[in-house]
Amino acid sequence: VESSRTRMRSAVSVREGQGVVLLCGTPPRAGDLSFAWIFNEYPSFVQEDSRRFVSQETGHLYIAKVEPSDVGNYSCVVTSRASRSPVLGSPTPLVLRTDGVMGEYEPKIEVQFPETLAAAKGSTVKLECFALGNPVPQINWRRTDGLPFPSKIKLRKSNGMIEIPNFQQEDAGLYECITENSRGKNIARGRLTYYAKPHWVQPIEDVEVAVEDTLSWDCRASGKPKPSYRWLKNGEQLAIEGRIQIENGALTISNLNLTDSGRYQCIAENKHGVISSSAELRVVASAPDFSKSPMKKLIQVQIGTTVDFECKPKAFPKAKCSWKKGGEQLQENERISLLKDGGLRVANVTKGDAGTYTCLATNQFGAARGSTSLVVTEPTRITLAPSNLDVTVGESVVLPCQVQHDPLLDISFTWYFNGSLTDFQRDASHFEKVGGSASGDLMIRNIQLKHSGKYVCMVKTEVDSVASAADLIVRGSPGPPEHVRVDEITDTTAQISWQEGTDNHSPVTTYTIQARTPFSVGWQRATTVPDVIDGRTFTSTVVDLNPWVEYEFRVVATNKIGGGEPSLPSEKVRTEEAVPEIPPSEVSGGGGSRSELVITWDPVPEELQNGEGFGYVVAFRPSGTTTWIQTVVTSPDTPRYVFRNESILPFSPYEVKVGVYNNKGEGPFSAVATVFSAEEEPSTAPSGVSATSLSSSSIQVSWTAIPWKMSNGRLLGYEVRYWNKGQKEESSSRVKAAGNETSIKITGLRSNLDYYTAVRAYNSAGAGPFSATVNATTKKPPPSQPPGNVVWNVTDSRVVLSWEEVRAMDNESEVTGYKVLYRTSSQGGVEVLTTASTTAELWLQLQDDYLIEVRATTEGGDGSSSQQILIPRLASMDARGSGPSVLSIFSVSSFLATIFSLTLNSVL
Repeated sequence: VESSRTRMRSAVSVREGQGVVLLCGTPPRAGDLSFAWIFNEYPSFVQEDSRRFVSQETGHLYIAKVEPSDVGNYSCVVTSRASRSPVLGSPTPLVLRTDGVMGEYEPKIEVQFPETLAAAKGSTVKLECFALGNPVPQINWRRTDGLPFPSKIKLRKSNGMIEIPNFQQEDAGLYECITENSRGKNIARGRLTYYAKPHWVQPIEDVEVAVEDTLSWDCRASGKPKPSYRWLKNGEQLAIEGRIQIENGALTISNLNLTDSGRYQCIAENKHGVISSSAELRVVASAPDFSKSPMKKLIQVQIGTTVDFECKPKAFPKAKCSWKKGGEQLQENERISLLKDGGLRVANVTKGDAGTYTCLATNQFGAARGSTSLVVTEPTRITLAPSNLDVTVGESVVLPCQVQHDPLLDISFTWYFNGSLTDFQRDASHFEKVGGSASGDLMIRNIQLKHSGKYVCMVKTEVDSVASAADLIVRGSPGPPEHVRVDEITDTTAQISWQEGTDNHSPVTTYTIQARTPFSVGWQRATTVPDVIDGRTFTSTVVDLNPWVEYEFRVVATNKIGGGEPSLPSEKVRTEEAVPEIPPSEVSGGGGSRSELVITWDPVPEELQNGEGFGYVVAFRPSGTTTWIQTVVTSPDTPRYVFRNESILPFSPYEVKVGVYNNKGEGPFSAVATVFSAEEEPSTAPSGVSATSLSSSSIQVSWTAIPWKMSNGRLLGYEVRYWNKGQKEESSSRVKAAGNETSIKITGLRSNLDYYTAVRAYNSAGAGPFSATVNATTKKPPPSQPPGNVVWNVTDSRVVLSWEEVRAMDNESEVTGYKVLYRTSSQGGVEVLTTASTTAELWLQLQDDYLIEVRATTEGGDGSSSQQILIPRLASMDARGSGPSVLSIFSVSSFLATIFSLTLNSVL
């Protein structure tokens, strides 16, 4: 901020409650200025309100009523809107006098707008008005003529300024500023007058006029005051003479000659401005010429119509026209008219009017001629027109449109649907034009409701057009009913009403109501009273609803075409509460720990709970007694209740029933069921426990069943735990056997290792004590070496096998014998032959190939298998071989060659 503070200005001393004006000391105006005031230090600006006002006309600060808080230094800031550079004036101190407080006084207007102010059209007018006074005056504005302010007028700065944007003629008038407080009022008045610079309404434009013709050039402008006009030609004032006249700005020059050509200027002016418009006048003279506006070569019309021939050659001055048909000069009669513009009209045309018509155009500079041929045709007539149709959605129809027309004319067919041109490409799935050259039949396939309406067939030729219309009514299933609402709701019923939708040209026969809840699978048909709702009924009662369930309803209309779209759903409503009616199902129980009675049930679904505060009443008593013990379960999702009491005997029968309740009351109980109390866990350990090694990976554990009475419950089975020498007993593995079993095979063990095992019985109440621990050592593993050099010999059905002996290593089980496993290649079942020697003899029916392998047997299990050998099905003659064989498919010749080779090898 540029500062002009060179010294403090003289202090202004006022009483509290007095008004004051602080002068800005405005510098010489340098364009448009704006004003603001700083209180004490920048940037603390004085905030304008109903008590303080900064005039943008004078720049002064006006305080209507001084208060103690106003004491301080005030500096005026002047900003040029053009340069945007603010100048800060010297500060003026404001101090309070100490000789009393100013009393109340009526408003004194200090800021006032001019008595008369001229405002330009379209400008923004701002009028200021502010008064000093105690109490602080209120300011209001009005027009003296009483007309209300239009909405564009804004009151600003606590009504200290009125702003009128886009000033127009109707805004002119006398305005009043009324300042008022409890001591009185004062009024300032001023008149706004309207002015407008000239503005073109019709400027002049270049013009070309024939010699000897008359020029009329209209030049008009608006403005306030009304503009005056003057004309210049080629920059010189235009002289008014007999041929040249000016009236209200319009220039008229009659009997034009070539010297009148030139550049003309129309000037409109009032005291607020001047505007001008210029244009070129060309005065031309030429003989008639058809080159720029030739006559039509051919005109086609139909019998009985009227035809106009144009003859408008370029000619200055305008040419006079005469007409011939062929070589015959035409004269006016009742059918032939010579038009003022030079044209020819022939009415009620006949076939005899066909021929060539020639126009001869002449003026003082020459002559020219042009010709038009007239062809007269028969009128086009529709012979088979479309007729009104009534169809059902999905059908297909043909709207006929066939015509008779003059063979000289080309013909076209167009169809309009409800006023719009039919687009056969875009609507090809429904619309197709069918028929021959003289037919424009319209086929509509798979008609939909949207195809209802008016169809117009338009037939056009070069000379005429005819049309025919038909109405197509498409009947379909009804549209959705509207405004479905629930008028009344109880615990099991709902009163539903709706308004009919569109019937799609087929009356509604029945309505159906559907319901949906959070628990239903989609929408379900509701039971209503009446059961069948006819098409003239728009209300019904839905019954058999569940209490305290949130429902939505919708309505479906049906007519003879079928069921329509469902309505929009109603608002969600909840049925009222009721006492529950459905008890829990599947009431049962049993099990649990010692001294417990466990009662279970399937919880009642939420949609059947009928209200808030839902819970269960569990009742039970020992069988044979009469008094029920009852307890309440308050959670609706709870599926069980456990009663604990030391007096409960194990596995005792109880009669049990479960009822329901909610805030409305108690509902029914379930049927009585018998439930046994918890069993007592076994108290003794199994005896006679033994462990026997079966192989290198399994042992067998056996025991004697514990004594058990059915009164103690049901014995579920035995639990066997086992661990090896390197494991801890706590980390043992466990297997279970059924209650009627007294042994179990434990598999998956490691070879040649001590295993310890113990057994205990268990039931639903728990497990009993373990037996004494016994142990067994798994066998050594079987030999890893398979039987080698397996040789076979076939004689008829007798197969003799031999192989090398398998010798076990020190850490392997001794060989006790061998297994020969054999099967046919097409069958899955394996047969086994055991032998203690290294030979075996098989009797086989050799109708198929046989696959054979050999394994060693030991206490630790079977050893590795030999390689598989194949004995072919054709080996019913003598044959021998050694494994493995790769034969899989034999022909007779190849098999004989193989036998020969094998035999030869054995001989050698």
